Amino acid sequence: MKTTQIIALVLAGAIGTMSVLSGTSVLLGLHKVDYTVLNGLVVYNIVVGALSVITAYLIWKDFLLSKKLISVILCFHALVLAYLYFFIDTVAMESIKAMVFRVIVWLLIFLFIRLKLVKKRSSTKT
Repeated sequence: MKTTQIIALVLAGAIGTMSVLSGTSVLLGLHKVDYTVLNGLVVYNIVVGALSVITAYLIWKDFLLSKKLISVILCFHALVLAYLYFFIDTVAMESIKAMVFRVIVWLLIFLFIRLKLVKKRSSTKT
């Protein structure tokens, strides 16, 4: 397994686990915050967090589906960020910052996996 693949699966697994745990604790009322919580956003984060953990497993097993899921998750996060930023007036700045963080992490994962694909393709041509 390549170093870029290991980094990508650790990032995907970590961010997914964090999203599931923190989102669940907010929904269950175990973690109180002093800003407006958008329950739909929390549910979204839990669902996509679980999908992120599944994607980390698929990266580890080197399944082609992982590459598609990485693109889907990155697009989802980018769209939700744009929606929060431009259309929701009541969103907390913490939610915007968290979504920016997720977009950056998934962009890195996307690039790590794409670099692996580019290197693999170029090495098979020679």
